[in-house]
Amino acid sequence: MSERQQRKFGRNMFWLMWLVLLGLLTLFFSKVLDRQYNPNQNLAQRMVGKAQEVVLVRNKYGHYVASGLINQQPVVFMLDTGASDISIPQSTAQRLGLKRGRPVVYQTANGQVINYATRLGSVTLGNLTLQDVSASINPNMSGDDVLLGMSFLKHVEFSQKGNTLTLRR
Repeated sequence: MSERQQRKFGRNMFWLMWLVLLGLLTLFFSKVLDRQYNPNQNLAQRMVGKAQEVVLVRNKYGHYVASGLINQQPVVFMLDTGASDISIPQSTAQRLGLKRGRPVVYQTANGQVINYATRLGSVTLGNLTLQDVSASINPNMSGDDVLLGMSFLKHVEFSQKGNTLTLRR
């Protein structure tokens, strides 16, 4: 190998090392950011007497975001006490195989929106599972997070203390 080829090889290895390092750092920090957005990927759950409890930690943006299941399929919930129903983005509803029902008009802070009624066989958050829950498919919602509204939350007792929210059934 000539000296010129060795220098070229050395330069290429130098750039390859930087690309690998950048890729590893990106992977590491994307996991860190994901945990900051959803600190409740592994929920604290317990039984207190006959009551089931789930304890959520508020994320760095001030929201309660948690991993859960709809019809035994994984989703990410954002708790929303201002939402009447569980509100599911159209893309997530398609992934879950949900069927659109009748149109439903909701009044939001941004005005009226038309969603489509649907029923969920089961909704699970930690050790709390409800069967046959009303929900709506929202074609105007961006992202994949499902708003966990009052059609679920009205069946649990919840209390907030500091940066934690305890749900009890």
